[in-house]
Amino acid sequence: MTENIVDVLTARGLVDSITHEELREAAKKPLKVYCGFDPTGDSLHVGNMVAIMGLAWFQRLGHQPVAIVGGATGMIGDPSGKVHERQLLDEETLRKNEKGIQKNLEQILLADPTLPAPIFLNNYDWFKNFSFLTFLRDVGKQFRVGVMMAKDSVKGRMESEEGMSFTEFSYQLLQGYDFYHLFSQHGVQVQIGGSDQWGNITAGIDYTRKVTGKAVYGLTMPLLTRSDGQKFGKSEQGAIWMSPEKLSPFEFYQYLVRTVDADVIKLLKMLTFIDLGTIGELEHQMKDAGYVPNTAQRLLAEAITNLVHGQEGLKKALSATLAMQPGKVVELTSESLQALLNDVPSANLAKQDVSGIKLIDIIVKAGFAASKGDVRRLIRNGGVWLNNQHVQDENFTVTDGEIIDGQYLLVSLGKKHKSIITLST
Repeated sequence: MTENIVDVLTARGLVDSITHEELREAAKKPLKVYCGFDPTGDSLHVGNMVAIMGLAWFQRLGHQPVAIVGGATGMIGDPSGKVHERQLLDEETLRKNEKGIQKNLEQILLADPTLPAPIFLNNYDWFKNFSFLTFLRDVGKQFRVGVMMAKDSVKGRMESEEGMSFTEFSYQLLQGYDFYHLFSQHGVQVQIGGSDQWGNITAGIDYTRKVTGKAVYGLTMPLLTRSDGQKFGKSEQGAIWMSPEKLSPFEFYQYLVRTVDADVIKLLKMLTFIDLGTIGELEHQMKDAGYVPNTAQRLLAEAITNLVHGQEGLKKALSATLAMQPGKVVELTSESLQALLNDVPSANLAKQDVSGIKLIDIIVKAGFAASKGDVRRLIRNGGVWLNNQHVQDENFTVTDGEIIDGQYLLVSLGKKHKSIITLST
């Protein structure tokens, strides 16, 4: 190993705190490192990418990543960073969520078969046979209530009006035991997580030391925030999900390509594998008069979309992005237009209401304009496109040849107002 993982993560802004400086020395040899992801939803989101990238960087530098889906801890709910108690999920929902999250993790950690193979585990497998009394005797005995009360995740909630249930208070025992189990059964020596996981990580380190007398290490990573202080990975529509079933690759790409200049360099460092020299040169170019706006954003969006959705997902995102640009010479396909359906207005019309019918009549029937007169004025002013082709004839009639894959029409009224017509037979 030529590079030390601690130095690499630090240089990319991916280190908040380290429990022991000895980790740097230990990392000169291959380590097993774990991070846990509780199945509170059926997909991870962009905010989770920091932790995933932490595992992926360890993997790239010759260490073995261990990804834990928290089937057991997910039944309890982590109070870290929460002002209210989580809603408990039923077992069916948890199992569905576990599958979705594991798929997200596999997409990134299995991408390169030449790297150390990741290990995927579920902590429900070692907690399901624990009796309550055994857990209290063997695990609970090693935890001091005073230390548990001093954790930030507990202290803030205890001072609130809502307080904290015994269930949530016990969460750090479960995660603490996880670290011990992974160390004793799988040789895991490092746990990573967000900065809000410091208390849970140190609980596991202390428990492992008490039971085994051996040292294990922890590393926390900063939470992903924008320059305005808000969490990155949230939009007006909600979380920026990693699963294509919840958010299309196109929408995922579009969120990233709209990143403001103040954030883009930081995100290139934290969420991509692009080398720091290239990022530094780009940062320098952004200050020059000849810099092409959004060059850095496109690089960011392409790199992360490729990581999360693969080459095929990125291809779909770029194809749909081009489809959004009137006048662009690009082959429109049903696939690229399907990617746009959740992002633009749409209407369903019967084929007989489209084929052989004037475009003006179609636009009004679809509800995209209030009257034929409005559409005529737009055409005269050069503001109407069909399938990215300028329409200049008020009497233009749609033929079967204009219907994309026999199913879609892309209508643009002005460069920014795009709509899709879906044909039913």
